[in-house]
Amino acid sequence: MTVTPADRALAANAALAKRVRAYLQRIAGRAEPITYKALADALELTPPNTIHRIAEALEHLMQEDAANAHPFIAACVISRARGGLPAPGFFDVAQRLGRFDGDPSGAAAFHGAAFAAAVTFWGSAEIPETGDSA
Repeated sequence: MTVTPADRALAANAALAKRVRAYLQRIAGRAEPITYKALADALELTPPNTIHRIAEALEHLMQEDAANAHPFIAACVISRARGGLPAPGFFDVAQRLGRFDGDPSGAAAFHGAAFAAAVTFWGSAEIPETGDSA
């Protein structure tokens, strides 16, 4: 069987998603969001494309969380440049997964509720099993 570059990229994304989830689970109980850059630094990612790789891993986790009816752990990650909100990809994926209606005027409220749900759920002592990235 031939392993393609796309296969390697998917495997790398899944492996990074697992690391991202583990780190976010450890800090969720603090009830403080982390920036994409701070998360990349905490995971000791090296360039190039560190923020892009974090964003892809978070999107992977959002798909897992939706499939398991869990709050989005990705809501714990924000962009300093966007006034404390996640990057647009967070809202795009949330809309695609049926959790956000797509109205930009409701983005802050949606994120606030998603963050609170993530902190409550993922910050608890008992962490549920979640697919490949648990």
